[in-house]
Amino acid sequence: MTQPSHHQADGGPAFVERPVKVQQGIVHARDYAGAGPAFVLMHGFPDNMHIYDDLVPHLVAAGRRVVTFDFLGFGQSEKPEAANYSFRQQLGDLEAVVDQLGLGQIVPVAHDSSGAAALNFAIEHPDQTAALVILNAAFAASPSARWPELITLFGTRPLAALAGAIIQSPEQFGWIVNFQREAFKNSLADKHKAHYDAFLGPVIDRNFRQDGAGPAFVQMTAQFFDELDRNAARIPELGKLDVPVKIIWGENDPYLTADNAREFGSYLKNASLSLLPAGHWLQLDEPALVAAEMLS
Repeated sequence: MTQPSHHQADGGPAFVERPVKVQQGIVHARDYAGAGPAFVLMHGFPDNMHIYDDLVPHLVAAGRRVVTFDFLGFGQSEKPEAANYSFRQQLGDLEAVVDQLGLGQIVPVAHDSSGAAALNFAIEHPDQTAALVILNAAFAASPSARWPELITLFGTRPLAALAGAIIQSPEQFGWIVNFQREAFKNSLADKHKAHYDAFLGPVIDRNFRQDGAGPAFVQMTAQFFDELDRNAARIPELGKLDVPVKIIWGENDPYLTADNAREFGSYLKNASLSLLPAGHWLQLDEPALVAAEMLS
């Protein structure tokens, strides 16, 4: 197995690149030194660990240990042939990262679809959960959420054949991804739009066109609505968690709105809510504000 190696990217904080063995392959993780409990930052469907590149320096500068990783099938993690990607597998990836890096207690940080891994980890490992941070994340079926069109298309079972044909056509899939990108962008404040285009667009494009995240994306989205239903049954278990929870939300998200954030707050007994002037990827729009809330 590849050994840990030391790096420093683009003048940012130094990290150790750590390979983590999971059931179906190797997950790629970055470990930034600092005091615990470590923030473990997780990404959603269309992106990878790089959505935290602007946030990590603020957390490390405050002296905190930070771990980022790509779920199996995304980013720099392995993409084994015939791999079975699932929400259970992603929870297993998180458990392996915590175990093999010897993190002990952690602060899971959820964004987008990784809400499932983060919150289910907290339910199943309360002794290893020091706190929770929820950033514009999905977890359970919700009357207040409007799901992105890209996810609805690939997650609707009667449309599976259509979705399968689209993913085979780079031109058609690219058009849909661009449509979705613009829908998120249109809700942003003008000051955030340039960075959104310059940073997030290339991350998502590379994820699909170079890094080969298509199979993981297709399998995960196909299970998305079933996972929301399964997690809805676990809401009473969330209410029993006796850990502090920070819900930090970009209020300009056109899909997961502030109402969805407030709904999260109703599930959890020790939750605080902070609404920030940002969009869905609030860690890109306002990293200093997000870090301040996480560290407060």
